[in-house]
Amino acid sequence: MKTTLTIAAALSTALLMGAATQAQAQGSIEKCYGVAKAGKNDCQTARSSCAGTSKKDGEASAWLGVPKGTCEKIVGGKLNG
Repeated sequence: MKTTLTIAAALSTALLMGAATQAQAQGSIEKCYGVAKAGKNDCQTARSSCAGTSKKDGEASAWLGVPKGTCEKIVGGKLNG
């Protein structure tokens, strides 16, 4: 029983740390529209329901999360869709 509780505590700590790291990282990420390859977009677009569902390369409404300041350096990259 003690081992099970120790494992459960370790897992929940790891999950909480992962969530905190992700939230911190999101502050340094921007959405870059028009650069995703078909099926490689990060999230919902006007034409697809979820990540990985864009139908064509460079779809204007499909975006990828990139480090801030990077999008406008990518050919075809736009900060709004």
